[in-house]
Parts: sequence; structure tokens; C-alpha cells
Amino acid sequence: MNGMYESLKINQEDDDLTGKNETGLALEEQFNRARSALLALQNPDGHWCFPLEADCTIPAEYILMMHFMDEVDVALENKIARFIRSKQDQLHHGWPLYYGGDFDISCTIKSYYALKLVGDSPDEPHMVRAREAILKRGGAARSNVFTRLLLAMYRQIPWRGVPVVPSELVLLPSWFPFHLSKISYWSRTVMVPLSILCTLKAKAINPRNVNIRELFTVPPEEEENYFPRADTRLKRFFMWVERTLSKVEPHMPEFMRRYSIRRAERWTLERLNGECGIGAIFPAMVNAYEALALLGYPEDHPNRVQCRNALLGLLIDEGDRAWCQPCTSPVWDTVLSGLALQEDPETDQKPVLAAMDWLLTKQIIDEPGDWRDKCPDLPGGGWAFQYANPHYPDLDDTAAAAWALMQAQAFSNEPAYAHGLERAANWLAGMQSSSGGFAAFDIDNTYHYLNEIPFADHGALIDPPTSDVTARCVGLLGLYDNPAHQKAVQRGIDFLLKEQEANGSWFGRWGTNYIYGTWSVLEALRLVRLKTDHISIRRAVQWLKSVQREDGGWGETNDSYFDLQQAGRFATSTSFQTAWAILGLMAAGEVKSQSVRNGVDYLLRTQSADGLWEEPWFTAPGFPRVFYLKYYGYSKYFPVWALARYRVLTRRT
Repeated sequence: MNGMYESLKINQEDDDLTGKNETGLALEEQFNRARSALLALQNPDGHWCFPLEADCTIPAEYILMMHFMDEVDVALENKIARFIRSKQDQLHHGWPLYYGGDFDISCTIKSYYALKLVGDSPDEPHMVRAREAILKRGGAARSNVFTRLLLAMYRQIPWRGVPVVPSELVLLPSWFPFHLSKISYWSRTVMVPLSILCTLKAKAINPRNVNIRELFTVPPEEEENYFPRADTRLKRFFMWVERTLSKVEPHMPEFMRRYSIRRAERWTLERLNGECGIGAIFPAMVNAYEALALLGYPEDHPNRVQCRNALLGLLIDEGDRAWCQPCTSPVWDTVLSGLALQEDPETDQKPVLAAMDWLLTKQIIDEPGDWRDKCPDLPGGGWAFQYANPHYPDLDDTAAAAWALMQAQAFSNEPAYAHGLERAANWLAGMQSSSGGFAAFDIDNTYHYLNEIPFADHGALIDPPTSDVTARCVGLLGLYDNPAHQKAVQRGIDFLLKEQEANGSWFGRWGTNYIYGTWSVLEALRLVRLKTDHISIRRAVQWLKSVQREDGGWGETNDSYFDLQQAGRFATSTSFQTAWAILGLMAAGEVKSQSVRNGVDYLLRTQSADGLWEEPWFTAPGFPRVFYLKYYGYSKYFPVWALARYRVLTRRT
């Protein structure tokens, strides 16, 4: 009897060993395929840059911009129109803010208008369905502020239907409740050129004279309810101020008006940023391009040519269709690809060193920047997200870039990185907010009352500290281990521990959502060497395990930005969110757990024939609840990163 038991036990152990060996062989083979596929996408100069997709607002606005300027490229607009048509939802018949999302009235109105400008008849079935969906939800008067501003410039609604955005805003002193330094970089770069358009009451050329009156339930000139009902006392106060200003604004002294327009023009020109465009983001570029035309700059003027080329540089041409990106992401993609490939230092690191050398050329040292308003004596040392955006280096890219450079320096004993690393670490430490947290671009950009003004119906006018950016900065400073930064690191850790949600997760401002935030913080706590038995780490581990799906993966819907009950939940698993969860668990010492093993198995099962992963889901918010992004690289380098770490840690054990 005992012999039979011993024989059974030995056979089971042999089976377990065989299974583990088979899994190990699959891991080796599939990781190597994935690594090779990622390396094949590296550019000759060492960097990576993957497409970055937003909702159809962006390609629709590209068409609307061409008709505003009467610079219509017929072949291009037809390619973009094919892309827009392909994104119409077959259930609610409108256009969502992200793949599989709910109907969004503003995105649908812009998409409908763009298609009608291209030549789609209102009687075509897809246009009829979209129009009915818009009218069912109250019509075009219910659209958001940015859509109504565009409609005012196209003379589809009266100017009383939009908030006043006067150029005199640039003249307000810093002590005033509203000042450009009190709003985020993206708000500044959009608002200043927009103020020129609004002050001069810009009129789209609209060469085909296309209107969308059929999208209104009440004739637009008779509509009395363009502004949603103010639901707080502060909103009611700001609405009264705005409506009062709308009556005063037409009577501004002419000399002040001319002076403020010149100031807004100078502010815009200073930040024009060559062929990467103002702010290196599409909405700001469009406003600047149209504003320069309105100010009388001829078509061949170098500043207009720069703007036009910057906009063309955002286009993705797929042959029979084309679409426009909201911006480009080369620094972010290069850093994250590099970190993924660095995870196993025994693999060939020459391609990674080439990427690090490219990164060094993009560091922003002495250039002027808006961040200097609050830190005039702080030496520069950051990186931007895009190819060039010197006025606006961001802390997240800087921390991640410095992390990758530190690891490259450790692997290669490369002294050339030391100076750049020192500049980056000192700049990050100097950009800490008073709460101990770190924001994306600014210090103490926490004037939350500004999100209550009528213009800010998107709720993203400011740039407060967040857990994910703080985690990256704290992790880097902890890893850099300069005694001068010790206090900043501790304050950052304290901020993170206070920000932990009741369920054990952390909010993800720049990635969807609680899975991303939780991975970011667990990674930081690993880098600062917080013990893995810390209560906050154990709570986070418990939460990640609790939301793992039956197939072994993880997924989270963008709806979790509306409803905390959706945190860590989705109808399907995704490769990038599974990778975040695995990385977070391994950072917390859970490499031997069944949860990690199941997550790795999920990634191995879902790998595509090309060696990487591909899925339609949007991966991050630009602005939670109103604007979302699909980073095409996330389904590539994050799974590689997770598999590499698992491979290294299991090899050690």
C-alpha cells in the first residue's frame, strides 16, 4: 500500500516537472519571438514610435479644419471619411469615445458634420441612423463646449451659445483667480490661440456651404438652453460671471483689444515649436493654424507652413483610409520598450543602448518653459512625450527615461549617461508639489474651482498630482539614491500611501485605470525597497488577485472612470492590463503565486502569429470621462516586459 502511494507520488512529481519543463520551453520560445518582433519595429536611429489613436473627434476635426481654411485635399478627406465611417457603432449608431463605448453626442455631431462636408448625403442609411440618435438625445445644442465653439465658427449656432473666451485673458495678473499659470499646459496651448478666434468671431470659409440644421430640435437661433443647468452654487456663480462678461466683452476698449490680441499672438508664436506644433497636440495646432490665418499671415508664411506641416505629421495613411493622431509618443514608446528589453540583462543590450543614446539627444536642458514660472532657478533636465516640445517637458516621461538610463548605465558602465541622469533627478525633485505628489507638467496646479467655469465642462482644466506620475518619480528618485532627495522620496511615499483606495488599489490617471495605477505604485515601492509585507502592498496584492479573470488574465473597462464598482472589471482580458497586473504582483514578491503563473499562461496563449499581441481596446485616458487613447505599443512592449521579468525571476529560483 505504501509502495503504491510512493509510486503515485513520484509519478505526480514527474508529471509536474514535465509540465513545468514544457511551460518553460514555451516561455523561452515565445519570449524570444516577442523580443525579436519588438526589436524589428525599432527605427534605424534607435527609437520606437507606435501609432496613437483617439476617438473620431480628431479625424473629423481634421476634415473640418480643411473646410474652415478652404484647403481641401479631396483625396485625403475621402480617406479620412472611410476611417470615420468604419468606426460608427452598429448598436447605438453614433460614435463612441473609445472602442465599444457608449454613444457620445459631441463626437457623433463632429463625425456627422465631417462626413456631410465630404459629400455623404443626409439620406444615406448611416447618416439617417446617426441623425436620429443625435436628435433622440436632444440635438446638437446638447453638445459640449468645444463642439459648440466649432459650430459657432461655422455659423451653425449664435455666439451666445458658447462661453466667452476673450483675448484679454492673457493680460490677467497672476494673483487673479484665473491666470494661465493656474491651468494645465494643454489648456493653455488650446485656449490662447482659441481666444484669438473667439475675440475676432472667426468664420469658417466652408466653401461648399454645408450646414447641419437638421441636427437641432429647435432652430439654433431660437434655442435658449445651450448651457447645461448648473448643479452647484459655484457653477451658478461662474455662470452668472460668464453671462455678465458676455454682455461686457463686445464693448472692450479697442486699444485693449488690439493689445491683448498682439499679446496672445506673441504667446502663441513663442511656443509654435517648429514642425511638431504648439504644445505638440492636435487641438492646439489647429487653433494656432486658424488663428494665424485670421490674423492675416499669408499661406506661404513660414509660421503657417510650420503649422500645416505639423498637422500633416500627425496623419496615419493606411492606403485606402487615413486618420489623424492627437499627438505622437516617441519618447514614451522608446522608454517603455527599452525598460521591457532591459528586464533581462543577459539578452543583447546593444539595441537598448542605441535607444538610450537617442533619448539623450531629446533631453531638455536650458530651453524656456512654462514650468519655470514657479521654478525660475531650477536647472532643466526633463524629457517631453513627443519628438519636440521644449516648453513642456513632463515628469512621467522624465522619470521613466531616467530609470531606463540608470539601468543602461549599470549594465554597460556607460559614463555618458551620468550628467543627464543627475539633471533629470534634480529636476524631478524640484518639481514636487506641496502635497508630496507629482503632477504631469506643473507644480501645485490644483485650482480645482476652475473646473467649475462654463468653459471647463470637460473637467480637465488643471494638472493636479496623481498616483501614477508620483509613483514613477518616487521610484526613480529612490533608485537614484541621492541623500539630497531623501526627503522628497519620503514625502512621495506618504502621498502614495494616503492615495490608496479603500479596496487596496490606486487610481490610474494616465492609464486605464486601477490596474495601471496599482502596478505603477507597486513598481515604485519595489524601487524604494519598501518591504513586501507592508500592509499597503498586501492590500494591493489582494485586490489584484481578487479581480483576476477565470482565463488567467486581467481587464478593466474605461467605464471605471465613472463607476468605482467597475474597477478592475471588464468583459474580457487584455494583454496590456494582464501585463500590468503580473508586473505589479511580481514587484510585490508574488512571482511564485498561481495568479502570476496563470497570467503568464494567458499571455502565452494569446500571443499573435507575429510574436506580439493585438487588440482593439483603448488603453488610457487623455482626460478621464471625456477623451481616451489607444497606445498601439501597449499591447507590444508591456507583455514583453512581463514575460521577461517572469523569465528572469523563475530562472533565479
